[in-house]
Amino acid sequence: MNILELIQKRYTAKHYQSDKAIPQDKIEELKEILRLTPSSINIQPWKFTFVQNPEMKSKLASVSMHNTEKINQAHLLVVFSVADDLDAFQKIVDEELPAARRDWYNQIKAKTPEADLKTWLAKQVYIALGVGLTASIALGLDSTAMEGIESDKYRDILDMKVYKPLFAMAVGYGAEDDFNRIEVTPKSRRAIESVIESI
Repeated sequence: MNILELIQKRYTAKHYQSDKAIPQDKIEELKEILRLTPSSINIQPWKFTFVQNPEMKSKLASVSMHNTEKINQAHLLVVFSVADDLDAFQKIVDEELPAARRDWYNQIKAKTPEADLKTWLAKQVYIALGVGLTASIALGLDSTAMEGIESDKYRDILDMKVYKPLFAMAVGYGAEDDFNRIEVTPKSRRAIESVIESI
């Protein structure tokens, strides 16, 4: 299936088949796809936490606002987090990135207020979410992007020090009676001439 057909087929799952597990090889493939996500200057300021443990998933579901049911039903929850402790992230940059990338980041950091730098880093994680949503449908899985989480409580539950959870993605197999399936609720987008300009 080509990329256009995949995007036409993709929808946001509202209910999942809780008894249908994702094959582990697909989960491992999704991990590698997210690891390969592009980012500005290849800074990679993220951590992706794959939660399959039902007890941990239930704890996170309980602090996920209107997304509790989806998380409890889905086989997998991926938590997308951004580097928040910039001193600790600097050590990662120094130890794991090649010199050219490290120098570029240090130049940006030197002239950017901390709040603006954190905003820029968080924007990179949204790129990864787009990759994750597209990868999920390519793997034959359904997904739900969720900003509706209590980030500080996620951070406590996951015992994160360096990173801060921004949002999550439920992944699994959509329920057959999900009202949001494409065949029930067709995809709704603005007309192409409203959003695309060709010059």
